[in-house]
Amino acid sequence: MRHKVIAGNWKMHKNAQETVAFLNDLVNNMPTGKEVEVMVAPAFTNLMLATQILEDTNITVAAQNMHQAEGGAFTGEISADMLKSVGVETVILGHSERRQYFKETPSSLANKVDTALRHKMRVIFCVGEELKDRKSKQFQNVVFYQLKDSLFHLPKEAWENIIIAYEPVWAIGTGETATPEEAQEMHQFIREQIAHHYGSLADNVTILYGGSVKPDNAKTIFSQPDVDGGLIGGAALNTADFTAIINAI
Repeated sequence: MRHKVIAGNWKMHKNAQETVAFLNDLVNNMPTGKEVEVMVAPAFTNLMLATQILEDTNITVAAQNMHQAEGGAFTGEISADMLKSVGVETVILGHSERRQYFKETPSSLANKVDTALRHKMRVIFCVGEELKDRKSKQFQNVVFYQLKDSLFHLPKEAWENIIIAYEPVWAIGTGETATPEEAQEMHQFIREQIAHHYGSLADNVTILYGGSVKPDNAKTIFSQPDVDGGLIGGAALNTADFTAIINAI
């Protein structure tokens, strides 16, 4: 079901002590009266700690990645069952940094999605174009094939557990941000592609924007009709900024 979401992707930041301090501060300063799901995605080493601290709150803990295999000789990797065993039932897949630095492919991401759904996990699936794609006017084609090659094999009922995050790669950690109009254009395009393949269920798919969202631009981005919230990077590491973004929804 389509709903508002603000998700903080911490990437490789915050040790255990910093995680405890941040989450306690977040709990004490959480905005009230907001119809929005708030998520945090700490490092693997702090997921159990986060689920314990947030156990009696409405804040969801997500993982930043997951391996597609059930288990085996995959040194350094984490399985869906391992995540579920510490109370994590949401996972971010396909982030541009995973695609760029760790060479994740559409087929491997499709397998990861299948594994997550088989374990009844919820997936935040990231799509987005690089600057060269934007300049060459190929950005819609890039995003279409990211959706098609990793998600459009799914049955309709699987989409109840899929959230899309549109992240223009050229706007991640650069200080550059898509204009509200550019964000809306791509969110509308994504929803139209889902509708083309699955019909009216597209109206219920939550689509987040990720790309240098900050307190001073969040409200105008979130006001767009097809933008349902944000996947927040740098601003999610500061409690004041993160809560200000939650308030902007």
